[in-house]
Amino acid sequence: MNLDSLAQIEKNLQKRQRRYLSNLKRRSKPAQKLIVQSKITASSLRQKSSQILASAGLTGALLLTPASATQSSTPTNVSANNQNLNQALSQELADIFPHYPTKLDDQTAQNISQIILNKTGIKATPTLEGQSLNHHIGYIGYEQHLKRFPGDNLSLHDEEQVAGIAPGLGAWGYFAPSQDQFTTQDYLREKYYSVAQTLYLPDWNTNFRFLRDWYKYRKILVVNPVNGQSVVTVLADAGPAEWTGKQFGASPEAMKALDLHLGPRKGLVLFFFVDDPDDRIPLGPVNQKLDTNSL
Repeated sequence: MNLDSLAQIEKNLQKRQRRYLSNLKRRSKPAQKLIVQSKITASSLRQKSSQILASAGLTGALLLTPASATQSSTPTNVSANNQNLNQALSQELADIFPHYPTKLDDQTAQNISQIILNKTGIKATPTLEGQSLNHHIGYIGYEQHLKRFPGDNLSLHDEEQVAGIAPGLGAWGYFAPSQDQFTTQDYLREKYYSVAQTLYLPDWNTNFRFLRDWYKYRKILVVNPVNGQSVVTVLADAGPAEWTGKQFGASPEAMKALDLHLGPRKGLVLFFFVDDPDDRIPLGPVNQKLDTNSL
């Protein structure tokens, strides 16, 4: 179809439009109002006819120059509030944060807990109900997805599928007994899970039943001191082995929240219990200071 043919089609459409408008105006005032509200004009009709022709594969005949390529979307910038929170947390931790795996002394731990509370609104502590891990600061590694229920597989996980899925179960088994009983809480627990060396606790073998139940899905705040990014997680697996040189692990999504999901996928972090007896603090990245009174 050439340009002359297209011009004739457009001319015929314009004639039909004029007849249509004339008939509407003669019928009633509401029809006239409809014309104004709908803004039925020759130019809009030409635009619509061009769209119809383009969808029929005739765009090349209508356009004298190639259509410009669609610009790629740019990543969404982190909000100013989030940046300010991360920067403030990182700056205040820098002067007192030991940059090596260690168990903190009481005074340093108290100072860090106060900074976290002031900046995030989260009460985090290295010791809770008499329990404390062997390390409060240590290297964390990028873990695989965990199976959430019988029959779960990698294709059912919606993010970071590049991580793969662990062949075995987490230390506490499935998150749900079946897919029919799989809840949003189970989904978030796997999405933002963390790993700690509970098996190396001095009383793990002698007090196994109590400690197993106490640590199951225990809330943990993980903080990257370099950039101030933090994420609330739950313990859902035990490890890593001592020979790896790492003291903690985290899900692919949690590591992404810490900006430790690329390159070596490893980094030094703070690993504190979250004191949240009423379970009001949500799992996931900490993007703003929380008002726990309103949760």
